[in-house]
Amino acid sequence: MEEVFKFLKECGVFYVATIDDSLPRVRPFGALNMFENKIYVLTGHNKKVCHQLLNNPHVEICAFNGKEWIRIECKLIEDIRVDAKEAFLDSNPDLRGRYSEYDENTAVFYMQDATATISSFVTAPRIIHF
Repeated sequence: MEEVFKFLKECGVFYVATIDDSLPRVRPFGALNMFENKIYVLTGHNKKVCHQLLNNPHVEICAFNGKEWIRIECKLIEDIRVDAKEAFLDSNPDLRGRYSEYDENTAVFYMQDATATISSFVTAPRIIHF
């Protein structure tokens, strides 16, 4: 899991694909956090992506670092605890202008039942379950 976290951090931007009714939706994310041995992402309850995640938590995440790419199949599960939101914002302080651990908008989700595949054109894929 730490290798996956490090890979995503180094990429800076990663893409999260959700389902909106029966249609795929993809958008960039840039912030993540490791808390209680889980990888978290943040969004707002006022965003369509949050509603999509609450309706269907199954996602695929993809990123490319210039040499290798990662694909993560997982569920993103909301964690409503203030501790989880606070830890996320403490590790991503630039988001504090838009989010607060005490507001009704801030939503943090952790990866569950994840399978990450790191691939390149020159090496065999590495598979990581977490």
